[in-house]
Formats: sequence, C-alpha cells, structure tokens
Amino acid sequence: MALDADRERPDDLVQSVARAFRVLEVVTRTPGLPVKAIARRSGLNLSTTYHLVRTLAYKGYVTRLKDGTYDVGDQVSQRFYEQLGSLGRGPGTREVLRHLAQTTGYSAYLGRISAGRVVVVDYSEAPGSPYLEDLERGLDVSAHATALGKALLLGITRRERYDLVLEAGMRKFTARTAADITALDAQLARMRPDNVVEEHGEFRDDITCAAHLVPRRAGDDVTWAVGLSIPGEVVPPQARRELSLVAGDLAAV
Repeated sequence: MALDADRERPDDLVQSVARAFRVLEVVTRTPGLPVKAIARRSGLNLSTTYHLVRTLAYKGYVTRLKDGTYDVGDQVSQRFYEQLGSLGRGPGTREVLRHLAQTTGYSAYLGRISAGRVVVVDYSEAPGSPYLEDLERGLDVSAHATALGKALLLGITRRERYDLVLEAGMRKFTARTAADITALDAQLARMRPDNVVEEHGEFRDDITCAAHLVPRRAGDDVTWAVGLSIPGEVVPPQARRELSLVAGDLAAV
C-alpha cells in the first residue's frame, strides 16, 4: 500500500476532481458541517464548494440534512462494500453474516483493518441486539473499546497495534473503557487470537460485544474479524460457538 507521501503529483492532475475529493474528505472526517465551514476546512472558495457539494449530493456521496449541514452519503458506504469482492470477500460473506445473526439472534458485524483504521465492512441486523449507530458499514470503529477492534488488534504486531491505537486516540466511552495503552496491553495479554474475545460495557453501558479473529488464508495480508453485539453482561455459550464456527467459515469465503 502506497503512502500519501510516496505519491507523485501527476502532470495531468484534474483540479476539479481533486477538489471534490478534498470536500468529501472534510465531510467524512467531520460530518454535520455547513457549506461555509466545508469551504474553510477544504481551503476552497465558497462558490466552488457550493458547486462541488451539490454535485456530490446529487451523486449520493454526501447528503444534506434538515438543518442545512452535510453528512456522508450512502454511496460512500456502498463503494466500501463493493471492495469486498476485490479484497477476496465475495457475496458469500453476506450470507455467512446473515446466518450468524439468524442462529444467535444478535446483530453480526464484519470488520477489517484498512489504512491504519478499524472499519466495519458489513453487518446483518437481528432483533436481539440494540441499534449501535457507530457500528454502521463504512464507519471507523474504536479498536480499544470494542471486541471487534480488540480481535483485530490480536492479528497484528505490537508496533502496528500501538501506531493504530495512538493515531486513533483512546476515547473514554464508559467508565469501563481502557484509559491508556498500558491498560489495553494488559487486556490483550489475557486474550488469544484463536479464541472468542469479549468486552463488557466498554463501548456502551449494558452492552457486551464478542468477536473472533478470522484465520488468514495463504497470501492474504488483510486482517479480518467477525463480531456480535449482545445486551447485558453475558455471552451465551451458543453465541460463542457460532462465532468460532463462522470465523472458520469466513476464512474459506
């Protein structure tokens, strides 16, 4: 994967495209901004920003809210989902997630590490889980506070783990959230990458999450994990068994 610093500016750079992506990056990073604020943060004049925002809204990459501010549009999530095929996760992945949600009664999530972030790639909702607005397709997930994130952290080196967590920050979601990298390290030391990982009330009060790292296939350099969100404090034994089985199934999809 090339770093931004390694990319050379092309001689035929299309300025309008570059500006549109700059606007999209601002909205993605800080949703809920009015056009004036988007223009200021992207370094563009107001007239140009209005044109770009309207175009992006028309194509579904941003969406205008009732108060006149802008949020990320559904097409951004759709493009991310379409990456599944190119990353070796075909349409069978969705069926596996749906099966996990149906057999356990809890919402199931597939996550991966992408460009130094933990991201929800896909999910399947179930009536037994409360809605978690932060666990939507295409959104970053806090690695230090979620079982999905912790399972993924177990699949990378300690140096990579430090870089990822410190870059993202360690927001305190609840009184149980790990407060610093030392506390997180102590938690991870008690976990194994071939077992179900749990967190209890660290991301949301009164909600438990469980996850399992997906075994890597030969030649696969992407780290994946599958997880469940469960009300209360206990992960039912059946949910633990299904998570382990599905992680193995996903390794073959």
